[in-house]
Amino acid sequence: MDFIRNFPLFTIVLSLFSGVLCYMLKPKAAKIYTLLYEGFLIGLVLCILWYVAYTGQPFTYVMGEFPAPWGNEIRAGILEGMIALTFLIVEICSVGAGFRFLKEDMDESKLNLYFTLVNLMTAALMALVWTNDLFTGYVFLEILTLTSCGVLIVREIGRTTLAAVRYMILNLLGSGLFLLGVVLLYDITGQLLMVPMKTTIAEMIADPQAHAVIGVAVGILTIGLSIKSGLFPFHFWMPDTYGWATPTSAALLSSLVSKAYIFLLFKTYYRAIGIEVIEQLPIRNVLLVLGILGIVGGSLQAIHTNNLNHMVAYSSAAQIGYIYMGIGLGGVAGYTAAMFHIMAHAITKSQLFLTTPRLAEAAGGTLKFQDLQGAGLKTRVAGAYFTVGALSMIGIPIFAGFSSKLQFAMAAVTQGSGKKLIVVMLALAVSSMLNALYFIMTLIRIYTPDGSKGKNVYMHHHLNYHIPMLVLTAANLLLGLNCDLIVDLIRRGLLMFS
Repeated sequence: MDFIRNFPLFTIVLSLFSGVLCYMLKPKAAKIYTLLYEGFLIGLVLCILWYVAYTGQPFTYVMGEFPAPWGNEIRAGILEGMIALTFLIVEICSVGAGFRFLKEDMDESKLNLYFTLVNLMTAALMALVWTNDLFTGYVFLEILTLTSCGVLIVREIGRTTLAAVRYMILNLLGSGLFLLGVVLLYDITGQLLMVPMKTTIAEMIADPQAHAVIGVAVGILTIGLSIKSGLFPFHFWMPDTYGWATPTSAALLSSLVSKAYIFLLFKTYYRAIGIEVIEQLPIRNVLLVLGILGIVGGSLQAIHTNNLNHMVAYSSAAQIGYIYMGIGLGGVAGYTAAMFHIMAHAITKSQLFLTTPRLAEAAGGTLKFQDLQGAGLKTRVAGAYFTVGALSMIGIPIFAGFSSKLQFAMAAVTQGSGKKLIVVMLALAVSSMLNALYFIMTLIRIYTPDGSKGKNVYMHHHLNYHIPMLVLTAANLLLGLNCDLIVDLIRRGLLMFS
């Protein structure tokens, strides 16, 4: 049974190997192999989750047997397993449901290269989830940045090239700041492994003069990952990046890549710096304010756009704000709400980005709102899946979005002082109303007859599309209807995280 301790490393190594293998395969074979191997990875992660729950303890895998600070460690607990499982489910569904548009948006002979990028992206995602040292986190952060630009630029139109260049510049800036923060922390602690670094910082923080140095390092590191994940006001790259990418890439970038950066930041706070230290720094209040501004600002921008994909992209900026608001609230309740929302948003946002192109195709190939009238009647299945995602974003009961907002409200009551409680509750109320405004307006438009006769034009793609979308819908309902179970697992994972 202890052989399962090798599985986290397997998810990374197999993904790297699969990236090289897909480069040598034909496009169709690369697709089939990618779907099968990611299904295998899901099985590995389920085994990890079972093992950790069964033993009641996380485990660490030491590579190379080198001592700190040069050692390289992988760590697995309940929380890491849940995030890894969510990432893999969303990824396999995004590849399956968006494959038809991949063939349309790029040269079919290059599809194997796309799956090479997807598999390397999987390696980076898994490494960021499992890693227990900051420098390995930086290395795979860069791999994730490069693969993200690659899956964005594959749609060979001018707008994606411009979006990829902008995305690359901002991400390199964020990576540079993150590396600078890591270098500063290494300079003052002499450690790169998270646990030894945390121990050293806990000893240093007793000296008031160390507060400023640690605060600067944490602040620089936080700014870097905030830029990369799209926290307000660094979210302006999202509409072009998500709006012009091929559907699979939009789903991967919005649902997974930005969440991986946030999860790395959370791990750094929790395991490398120490929550007790973070609570003594002003960074939590800054994240709370920026998170709330992102929630409201992203929603307002979503209302004023005239493009369906851009609306969903600005909605992503608002949802990123929710996660940072939870981290800013702090405490077990705040961190639980943030981690729950990472999973809820990853599932829901991929569902939305995988339905918008089909609604656009039913409307004659346009994403302009004025041309989408009746699109949900012409492709009823895509309209139904979009409706599920929209209702979840609004926060309708039984869906993941409702449970997520409920967790933030409970966190505000538990963790917030009088002023924080009022501000967070107002932000939740205002954002829910704004979400309802632009999503319900969209639903009304796509289900209002336009006077033409239409039919479901995608039935011949039902296996490629329906199965992944049904899986995402089921996952959405699972988070919505079994919120207590998921929250309990997250809290157990946070206890193991310490």
